[in-house]
Amino acid sequence: MHHEDQRPDSFLERIRGPELIEVSSRQSNIRSFLGIREHPGGVNSHWPFARFNVNYSNNTNEDKKEEKKEVKEEKKEEKKEEKKEEKKDDKKDDKKKEEKKKEIFVIDPSSNIYYNWLTIIAAPVFYNWCMLVCRACFDELQVDHVKLWLFLDYISDVIYVLDMFVRFRTGFLEQGLLVQDEKKLRDHYTKTLQFKLDVLSLLPTDLAYLKLGLNYPELRFNRLLRISRLFEFFDRTETRTNYPNMFRIGNLVLYILIIIHWNACIYFAISKLIGFGTDSWVYPNVSIPEYGRLSRKYIYSLYWSTLTLTTIGETPPPVKDEEYLFVVIDFLVGVLIFATIVGNVGSMISNMNASRAEFQAKVDSIKQYMHFRKVTKDLEARVIKWFDYLWTNKKTVDEKEVLKNLPDKLKAEIAINVHLDTLKKVRIFQDCEAGLLIELVLKLKPTVFSPGDYICKKGDIGREMYIIKEGKLAVVADDGITQFVVLSDGSYFGEISILNIKGSKSGNRRTANIRSIGYSDLFCLSKDDLMEALTEYPEAKKALEEKGRQILMKDNLIDEEAAKAGADPKDLEEKIERLETALDTLQTRFARLLAEYTSSQQKVKQRLASVETRVKKYGSGTLSTGETEAEKPEEEKKQ
Repeated sequence: MHHEDQRPDSFLERIRGPELIEVSSRQSNIRSFLGIREHPGGVNSHWPFARFNVNYSNNTNEDKKEEKKEVKEEKKEEKKEEKKEEKKDDKKDDKKKEEKKKEIFVIDPSSNIYYNWLTIIAAPVFYNWCMLVCRACFDELQVDHVKLWLFLDYISDVIYVLDMFVRFRTGFLEQGLLVQDEKKLRDHYTKTLQFKLDVLSLLPTDLAYLKLGLNYPELRFNRLLRISRLFEFFDRTETRTNYPNMFRIGNLVLYILIIIHWNACIYFAISKLIGFGTDSWVYPNVSIPEYGRLSRKYIYSLYWSTLTLTTIGETPPPVKDEEYLFVVIDFLVGVLIFATIVGNVGSMISNMNASRAEFQAKVDSIKQYMHFRKVTKDLEARVIKWFDYLWTNKKTVDEKEVLKNLPDKLKAEIAINVHLDTLKKVRIFQDCEAGLLIELVLKLKPTVFSPGDYICKKGDIGREMYIIKEGKLAVVADDGITQFVVLSDGSYFGEISILNIKGSKSGNRRTANIRSIGYSDLFCLSKDDLMEALTEYPEAKKALEEKGRQILMKDNLIDEEAAKAGADPKDLEEKIERLETALDTLQTRFARLLAEYTSSQQKVKQRLASVETRVKKYGSGTLSTGETEAEKPEEEKKQ
């Protein structure tokens, strides 16, 4: 609010109105400009208007002063607002700094640190699940080693507390990113059921030791609620190990042993509750020296539990009702355990032998085919040896079949990791684009040749190139015995023939005989795959052809006149053949579309004819009702 708005109106302003005020103000301004002053009691004082003008001119000066004050105050207010905004910006910066500070150390659940911590926390959980029930049922075990148990118990409690801190710092993924905000991590953990179980597992129930004594380890049974950590450790280990089937079998056996252990302890506790030696079913009287030892008590109970849960029997029959009830429950649990053992072990063994069974089925089918076609014994022996080599060297895996479930990016990364160094050894591919190399790497096919096999013969049409991964190949004469050169790991051949360079004297024909000396592993890149990849990289295609042309010129294997001439007629023939095949496929598709169109057109004509007949009979008013009545029986027929 300005001061002019707050200043009350004068009497003359209220009576004379705004027009008179404006005139008087103008006159006062003129007088002040001409330097005319009024004296009290002078001539001018007799004129009320003059008197009013003088007074009002004084008021304008006051207004100017007030306006200056207002401008100053506005500037002060602007400065204050600027300061406030600066303070807000500073506060925002401080908040951002605080948020940055809040980004604390977070443990990634997929990291090795988290797995190592799972290994640590699994130890006290396993200790509690094995020893608490045993100490609660066998008094001598608790009494004779109290100090040791107290030490181990409170070490496990310390690890439990640390585990809660680790839980608070364990990150989780949100929109694909690891959350590192302390508040979010805390809220995420506290809202889960596991947080409640972790809190219950840390309740200081063993404070009752102060009243009941140290011989009541069952007060610590709430520590068993942390078992999820043990299961998580087993799951992570199963995904990390190289022998998952063996680990699953060992894990299953461990679960069964823990169940048998708990059942043995419960059996001894029931025997103690009923009374040792009171009947034939319970544990014998401990006053007998043979049955008074701790080792005999536990082993006898474990033996009874094993016989019962494995449904073998041969245990003394129960006598009392509670004994019958316990044995019935044990038999039911034993049936479930036996079914679990048979099912899991059977599936694990079948999984372990799945690859062998699949490979053996292939070998058997090949043997049957060769026997049916009466293949010679020498060739049959070579085929069987080739299969044996594949199995013994673990080369029976079909890479495409194994990697088919992975996304294309991961497939490319694995292929690059495995094959890229091998592909870079080829001269013509050394300076190619990375994208083209990735395309070619994905198209490499591993092949295995047995001793004496010809990879290519002189004069054959070159449809693929080869890179030697492992083994030795010999460039031999036409007789197949004389060796000119021996090719070893990293060598390659056939790269010029698949480029089909113009003017090449050999064309796309092989110029040498290459034979495998022993078993050799090669990577094969076909001409079709190379050309398919080069369609997206025309510049790389030109560069490869130029490199191939230079190589041929060095070896004097290129006809320059033919190279400068027009397109090769063979290339034109190949292009025409491709166009013909493409036209054939288009014709078949067009024929299908035409057939579908004609059938749909006939149906439309039939419907129009039926509509016309109905219109003629019933008129346009009953058309809709007639259509609905006619459509109903058609739908019923379809159904």
